Amino acid sequence: MPPLGQVDDAPVAFRRAIASLRALPVRPEVVVEDMPAPQRLAPHSAALSGAVLRDGDEIALGRLIVLYDPEGTRDWPGPFRVVAYMSAELEPEIAADPLIGQVAWSWLVEALASRGADYTAPSGTVTRAITEGFGEKSGQPTSTELELRASWSPADEDLSGHTAAWCDLMCTAAGLPPLDVAPLQPRRPS
Repeated sequence: MPPLGQVDDAPVAFRRAIASLRALPVRPEVVVEDMPAPQRLAPHSAALSGAVLRDGDEIALGRLIVLYDPEGTRDWPGPFRVVAYMSAELEPEIAADPLIGQVAWSWLVEALASRGADYTAPSGTVTRAITEGFGEKSGQPTSTELELRASWSPADEDLSGHTAAWCDLMCTAAGLPPLDVAPLQPRRPS
């Protein structure tokens, strides 16, 4: 995402939206970085990449792209469109659940609601992929992956809740408990 100094010629609403992307702190397991934004989808765009780490390993990753068309020439219900992508490995038993697509979509919707992100026109897909090795790769274990691609139109230029919801989605897919949930501790005899 370009620093504000590089988008001085962009409309004020877009500059405020970019600034709001970093308004909320993220969990220590989440790393968010600027990345190049697609240039052909809208007159103005910015993008973030994210990863959820456990013991130094990526257990979920994603991208969040903000598109802005102040002239309204796109087929969106407002000048902004947020595009989110998330990918995480799943346990094979969970990936086999026929409702996992609906469950993953509910993770996104619930994260947006819990973060107070107001939006319209949600759209997206959830994909399960099973990877099996053959030939020289036959010894590799089978893996299952979940991908969610979504877009929606935020109600205003404050995108902090949308960014936080995207981070929450990655954490949920990675199997991290919510921050307000403590792990169970064995009861010690008194």
